[in-house]
Amino acid sequence: MLQSEHQRLAYLKALGIDVWLLRGAADPEPDQAMVEPVTDGIEWSELRSNVAQCSRCPLHQSRTQTVFGVGNPDADWMIIGEAPGAEEDRRGEPFVGRAGKLLNEMLHAVGQERYSVFIANILKCRPPDNRDPKPDEVAECRDYLEQQIARVQPKIILAVGRIAAQHLLDSHETVGKMRGILHHLGEIPLIVTYHPAYLLRSPRQKRKAWDDLCLAKQTLAESAA
Repeated sequence: MLQSEHQRLAYLKALGIDVWLLRGAADPEPDQAMVEPVTDGIEWSELRSNVAQCSRCPLHQSRTQTVFGVGNPDADWMIIGEAPGAEEDRRGEPFVGRAGKLLNEMLHAVGQERYSVFIANILKCRPPDNRDPKPDEVAECRDYLEQQIARVQPKIILAVGRIAAQHLLDSHETVGKMRGILHHLGEIPLIVTYHPAYLLRSPRQKRKAWDDLCLAKQTLAESAA
């Protein structure tokens, strides 16, 4: 059940459903909202530097820059995706462009913002031509992600897309079979959902993604009770 009219409107907008509002009553776009600065601690700065200088796998030869992650290092929610694309590689930030905007709207609909969660990827460097990550690349990068998870200590992880979910859960199942179920990464609850890029191509799946977000929110609420 939606918790407020504000969230209901945000969700309908994320689904691409037109909503009529009184003039002056509309909320700002999530990507236009003020993004609060986040200050890294000493440990974060060291890890960020290690990622930026990484040459563990051949991907460092073709990257523009590494994509460390963005958001609140003390977040309750951690969003984990696959790997940087061309725009992420250029800007050094995960989930930008149309897919990033949709992710922002999805988070906004459940009371979260881009700056209030922590967003990272399985890989910190872009694979050429946006191909799927290779197992050895994931293995070389896994330590960085594990350190990020250990530092954030999230209360819920949202695995976004097939690649992220399969590698985090060591599974070969499809997203369709993994979603709707409460998983765990160690002791951390983990929910699988569709990648925003997939939702842009298959908008009818957005309602399922909303169910996944609600499950994540409900799981977090129950753990805090």
